[in-house]
Amino acid sequence: MNTSATTKSRRSWLTHEPLILLALAILALYFARDILIPFAMALTFNFLLAPAVIWFERRLRFKRLPAVALVLVAATALIGGIGWVVAVQVIGVVNDLPNYRDNIHDKIVSMRPPASGPLSKTIASIQQIGEALSGEPGVANQQNKQSETARLSRRARQKEEAAGNTNPVLVTVVTPPESERQYLSELLRPVVKPLGTLGMVVVFTIYMLLKREDLRNRVLLLAGMGRLNVMTQALNDAAERISSFLIMNVQVNASYGLVFGIGLYLLHVPNATLWGVLLGILRMVPYIGTLLAGFSTVAFTLAVFNGWHVPLLVVLMFVVLEFVVSNFIEPWLYGNHTGISALALVISALVWTLLWGWWGLVLSTPMTVCLIVCGRYVPHMSFLHTLLGDSAELAPEAQFYERLLALDQTEAHAIADRFLEGHNLVELYDGVVLPALSLAEQDRHKGALDEVRATFLFQSATELIAELADFKTAAPKNGDVEAIPEPPPFRTCPIVCIPANDQADEIAATMLAQLLEQCSHKTLLIPSSALSTEILARLAEEQDTIVCISALPPFAFVHARSLCMRIRQQLPKNRIMVGLWGANGDRTMMRERFGSARPEAVATTFSEALNLVRQYDRTIVHPAARFSSV
Repeated sequence: MNTSATTKSRRSWLTHEPLILLALAILALYFARDILIPFAMALTFNFLLAPAVIWFERRLRFKRLPAVALVLVAATALIGGIGWVVAVQVIGVVNDLPNYRDNIHDKIVSMRPPASGPLSKTIASIQQIGEALSGEPGVANQQNKQSETARLSRRARQKEEAAGNTNPVLVTVVTPPESERQYLSELLRPVVKPLGTLGMVVVFTIYMLLKREDLRNRVLLLAGMGRLNVMTQALNDAAERISSFLIMNVQVNASYGLVFGIGLYLLHVPNATLWGVLLGILRMVPYIGTLLAGFSTVAFTLAVFNGWHVPLLVVLMFVVLEFVVSNFIEPWLYGNHTGISALALVISALVWTLLWGWWGLVLSTPMTVCLIVCGRYVPHMSFLHTLLGDSAELAPEAQFYERLLALDQTEAHAIADRFLEGHNLVELYDGVVLPALSLAEQDRHKGALDEVRATFLFQSATELIAELADFKTAAPKNGDVEAIPEPPPFRTCPIVCIPANDQADEIAATMLAQLLEQCSHKTLLIPSSALSTEILARLAEEQDTIVCISALPPFAFVHARSLCMRIRQQLPKNRIMVGLWGANGDRTMMRERFGSARPEAVATTFSEALNLVRQYDRTIVHPAARFSSV
């Protein structure tokens, strides 16, 4: 019993301390990176290659093993072929580079730096690099000759002074003989780790492709049978998003490199294939890869061509291609495949780079997609979907309430106007204004809403309702029961709207009265404080009059029940409808809670209230008829 209680307390502690859990996860990602990086790379290759394996299995009726072998052989051949082309052309560029010394020297000499300042030092450094590449002395050496000579003379004098004051001691450094084991260790050390990582990636990839169902079943078993539905949706969502993104990313980058290479070929740039392939490959590394490939190509054209014409055309072509692809083609093709916001994409790239280095930068997008999927389906990790996801827009009612809290009446009314462009007045009141008033009432009763903002909010809502008094709702679509109906051909009943308690209830009653007036009802709005015995006696003489009590949470029921009991005692034959706006639950149970003063109907939305009144209009010629929906 003690062990079980301790385990539950630990789980509860981790659940309610998300920052500590996040810190532990980051530490695990950092210190276990030697294992996690190959696994993540293999998972990425699995998402990229699995659709091809599935296609061979379902369309061509291949067995699992031949399908995986064929896909891996094709992928290896493609990667090997690209690597061979790149290696051959890189060797050619390195061998031809000495032939371009004159062009490099001429361009360096043509750069005339200012006499002083940071720009002068930068250009001087570039000139020194150019001199090293061209093998010829240039302007930088001539300018620094005097300063170098003076520095050497000063060092010589210092050595002579030091020799006159101390007796020099001859020191001989003897290098111990290097054993064969040390020599092999130093020779193989840079090669063994990459080969080991590559081997782990290959093994993990083959296992994931061969044992897809086994891996999925293990994840589902870890989640438990109670979460089988949620985890199945999460796995399918992650696989679909990442696979679609990777496939489209490869296609876009390959097309990008092809177009860039054709452009270089038309400009007669040597080794155009190399630079096109290099740009297509490096562009898969977010942000840095594109810049490296672009700068390398421009630097090569500067070395090859005598003038500045071709390099400038290459720069222009690169900028135009990058602008079109990044701002038009990629957003159109990718759409919501990743679900990552632009800011989160940059931040995640930085975080994964700090954790895993260059591999983290390459894997940042697929890993972040996995985190977003976890945040969408796992309740305790929902903050990840909020922070990283691309859907961070507030609901209209939240936007409306937030703008009123910020004392921005103009923008709040603009939000209502934009909502009315695709909705009718009933939907605006039910979906935006009423929820905002409910939030204000809850904050006011909790003491979180000060008097100034509460007054401003209620006054702004009242002014908005007054502005919409003459608003004409567009013709409703077929089946749209929430739209304001046309005036009925039969006689309509008069209605009295009474707020249950405070100003929020009064605003809700005003909205209901306005909607009823647009339905051709004779409507009267009476504050509860003005509900005298004389008025109730007058209403008792008109038994067709419906009394609508308007109440907003959080204390809607208490005040509505008290007012309903008072009215029922004075008006035993009149219909009473109570609007508990925004309440949830069974309508019959709500009515029973009123006891002996229970009303004929309870509505929770204006749409529902209008439908109830419409039904009574149709049965007004039969005094014994009751509300059919109760």
